Amino acid sequence: MKASIFDELRKQIEQYQGEISIEEAGRVVEVRDGVMKVVGLSKAMMGEMISVESREAGMVLSLESGAVLAVILGDADKVKEGDKVYSTSGMVSVPVGDVMLGRVVDALGNPIDGKGKIETEKRVPIERNAPSVIERQAVNVPLSTGILSVDALVPIGRGQRELIIGDRFTGKTAIALDTIINQKGKDVICIYVGIGQKQAKMAQLVGQLREHGAMDYTVVVSASASDPVSAQMISPFTGCAIGEYFMDKGRDALIIYDDLTKHAWAYRQISLGLRRPPGREAYPGDIFYLHSRLLERSARLRDSLGGGSLTALPIIETQASDVSAYIPTNVISITDGQIYLDRDAFNAGNRPAIDAGLSVSRVGGAAQIKAMKQLAGPMRLELAQYRDLIGFAQFGSDLDEETKKKINKGKVTLALLRQELFNTLLTTDQVIMLFVGENGFLDNLQADEIRVKCMEFVDYVNKNRQDLVLLLEKEKVLNDEIKAAILEAAGNFYKENVNA
Repeated sequence: MKASIFDELRKQIEQYQGEISIEEAGRVVEVRDGVMKVVGLSKAMMGEMISVESREAGMVLSLESGAVLAVILGDADKVKEGDKVYSTSGMVSVPVGDVMLGRVVDALGNPIDGKGKIETEKRVPIERNAPSVIERQAVNVPLSTGILSVDALVPIGRGQRELIIGDRFTGKTAIALDTIINQKGKDVICIYVGIGQKQAKMAQLVGQLREHGAMDYTVVVSASASDPVSAQMISPFTGCAIGEYFMDKGRDALIIYDDLTKHAWAYRQISLGLRRPPGREAYPGDIFYLHSRLLERSARLRDSLGGGSLTALPIIETQASDVSAYIPTNVISITDGQIYLDRDAFNAGNRPAIDAGLSVSRVGGAAQIKAMKQLAGPMRLELAQYRDLIGFAQFGSDLDEETKKKINKGKVTLALLRQELFNTLLTTDQVIMLFVGENGFLDNLQADEIRVKCMEFVDYVNKNRQDLVLLLEKEKVLNDEIKAAILEAAGNFYKENVNA
């Protein structure tokens, strides 16, 4: 009898045509501060996504003896002790593709803009290795921000990582916004990652981008202050994965991380929940590795790999202009330069409030056209001389004529660099403005007239001397012919509109 039963069972097993599914499952034994401790997942991997029966998800961040610790990617209040947890055998991934353009998504790539589901089957992990040295090429193609002071003093190249750093309310996000808006028509995909921002600010930002037609080529990843810290922690990696998709397709992409200070706060909170020992300023020891592996993924790939690029503009908020704090020094050492915004200059009305002395681009002139490089060097020297001399000038009025000329030249340059928000400039317009400033056409104007008259002259050239504009776009250098043409046009314009 037993033999016949065994034979029948063996026969049925041999004839079974379906797929046998083996699923690893565990259970939650502890929940604290957005972190769950799970036993039973013996094959779990670091960074793996796990699912909870309450339909919440988790990401494994620590492997312990007999248990794993995972941060809850969702509402931690819904996860209870005893809940079953299942392995997915896959990393946390997000949807990618052109269908993402114009959308606002959360840290997991789910749409939160009310425009319906994102129809795509393409998904990529949020974590991956940065391109190796042999997969990269030199950063020498400009990424114009449309901001005169940035493009002249701290130029940004495609594939570069340029830090924007300064105190609160000094115009950091404004520079990022202008840069995104200036990419219209330039075939550059933009990704804005808002980390720990207020929802009202995010809504306002999306509205501004939409108003200027920038959402057509932009993806906004939002992990607001009201979202779990786990969402704030992974959101930069989500944005980076979306940008890398376009880079791998041979296209140019720009990503804004606003800001990595709040990202570090979120990771510190999670690390303390994981019971990891705190280090300097209570941050975990691997906070540097977290930011470096994120920013190292920005690159310009060599032509054999498509020649695509991912340019990163991380933002860091300082406290009382202290750039020597832990997170600022970390990110400064990772990036290829920084745009430092000075609070005193901002309050004085010099906006964007870029400190030309502390700001630097390690790519430098390699990311500028020759015409801009010809003008940027003298301008930087004039600003440096002005900073040195203005301190002495306030102690007495007995100055020689040469010193007075240098101080006046510095004032003219500062006035020329003032630029309103959402008023970006073409590279040719910037070159023309700097050229007339360098050749003394603005020296006799009042500070509040300089920018106005200069913009009027640019409009005059674009309307009446298109041949000059086209020649400058083609040559990209200030040769004798172009210089003579600008001087002639400037002489006629300023004679009629300034000296009349």
